[in-house]
Amino acid sequence: MTAGGDWLLRFRCFAIRLGRRTVLVDAGIGPADSPAAAWAPVPGRLPASLDEAGIHPDEVDTVVLTHLHTDHIGWAVRAGEPFFRNARYLMQQTEIKAIEEYAAPAGPYALEPLRAAGQLDAVDGDHRLGPGLRVIHTPGHTPGHQSVLLEDGADTVLVTGDLLVHAVQLVAPETAYAHEMDPDLARTTRVARLAEAREKGATLAVSHLGDPFVTL
Repeated sequence: MTAGGDWLLRFRCFAIRLGRRTVLVDAGIGPADSPAAAWAPVPGRLPASLDEAGIHPDEVDTVVLTHLHTDHIGWAVRAGEPFFRNARYLMQQTEIKAIEEYAAPAGPYALEPLRAAGQLDAVDGDHRLGPGLRVIHTPGHTPGHQSVLLEDGADTVLVTGDLLVHAVQLVAPETAYAHEMDPDLARTTRVARLAEAREKGATLAVSHLGDPFVTL
């Protein structure tokens, strides 16, 4: 909460370096003319943040878009072209179908340019990205919501997307969020995945909570 009692909502993306590969999870709220401009404080800082981390956009070889909401796809494209020119963009097939059925803003803004460039990859369920790194299907918030699990020996990081969005869901994961498309499924998914994460002692990389961090 802020000093004035407002809910402070952060917008996080996560970069994962795996050998020579660079995987980006989500693409933030985007530039000033992105669809998130209707409600989020655009422009976002993702390009500047990548530069500060020593990552050039052309180094990113995979972008995992966790779901269709406008605060997660903003820098996927710029001026109608893929912003990450050398990347494959991964989304669940069920998410792509939902975007098309509901005529979501992500369709014309992100999906159509990515398809036109031949850079969109549809996956179905869990998908291996590399050694110890995989996409996991975590539906409920949206039909094809996905998260990313990184495992290295005893160390585990779960990049959650919007599996949870508020701190209260860490202590009461059964608590629903107003903008979940299927609250019952979201609850079931969140309870199960957070229980697995707790059992593994995982670090949670959460889109809308906490401060930026670097782990090696």
